[in-house]
Amino acid sequence: MSQLRLLSLLPSATEIVHALGLGPYQVGRSHECDYPPCVLNLPVCSRPAIPVTGSSGEINRFVKERLASALSIYDVDADLIGTLQPTHIFTQTQCEVCAVSLDDVHLALAGQMNASAQIIPLEPYALCDLWLSIRQIAQACEHVGAGEKLIGELQERIDAIQKRALDGKVRPSVAAIEWLDPLMAAGNWVPELIEKAGGHNLFGTAGQHSPWMSFEQLAGADPDVIIALPCGFDLPRTRGEMVRLQEHSGWNDLRAVRTGQVFLCDGNQYMNRPGPRLVESLQIFAEILHPELFAPSLEGNGWERWRSIEINADRIAEGPSLLL
Repeated sequence: MSQLRLLSLLPSATEIVHALGLGPYQVGRSHECDYPPCVLNLPVCSRPAIPVTGSSGEINRFVKERLASALSIYDVDADLIGTLQPTHIFTQTQCEVCAVSLDDVHLALAGQMNASAQIIPLEPYALCDLWLSIRQIAQACEHVGAGEKLIGELQERIDAIQKRALDGKVRPSVAAIEWLDPLMAAGNWVPELIEKAGGHNLFGTAGQHSPWMSFEQLAGADPDVIIALPCGFDLPRTRGEMVRLQEHSGWNDLRAVRTGQVFLCDGNQYMNRPGPRLVESLQIFAEILHPELFAPSLEGNGWERWRSIEINADRIAEGPSLLL
């Protein structure tokens, strides 16, 4: 154990490392690894290769241009990694857009890394893959017992939330939106979480990549609840991007808008990150869908109600709430 030097290029892997009690052995992180807060003091070994401060539409355009040119979305600092001399590097093969990928690591470190360093690629698509990721990291670090203990604790918490949520008298239909311009429905583990939280997921399939969708599809389904959880966005940024939805003709006619059942989530910290805090993500969905059963313990941190935006040609100003 004393010889471990862990480099995580994946936020969920960083959270797993710390949940396993292996935090003291982490020597570096990606630019996206920001939890637990103590990791912010670690050297940063990656950076985005595109501007990430623009609108949803602008970011989407930059990503497509890079991919069309067979260029990575991320730059990996091979020299810094060489200096850190990690024994293990955690990365992923699930999505080349969401985080540093296995190909990024191999390309950056070709011929520059100690051959003894072990690269562990995680591939989370569904909730069950969280358990696999924990086991992969625990086994690689010879911490198997802690891995099984953590899995048991997380599963117990999930089962308790699910059991309570399914006592709800209604099962609202839910549209979970992972990108706002263009529209993308949430896939992978999110449909499972919504179902376990006592909702009926309308778009996206459990265990599969998030699919693109149209506003016409959203309007046609007319869900009881709309939940916006854009990948990589926190609550303030999601709040600002909601204008992309409100600009669609017919937005105000949607049932969820008329009844005040539109919600925003911190997708960056919770739903988009397949680590131990998927349990908190489930709790957030349960609080939103069944307020009669769950106190809003994560409101303001992980989720909030959407407030309407009054739009005119010259400015965007916050208008009166639909949810008072």
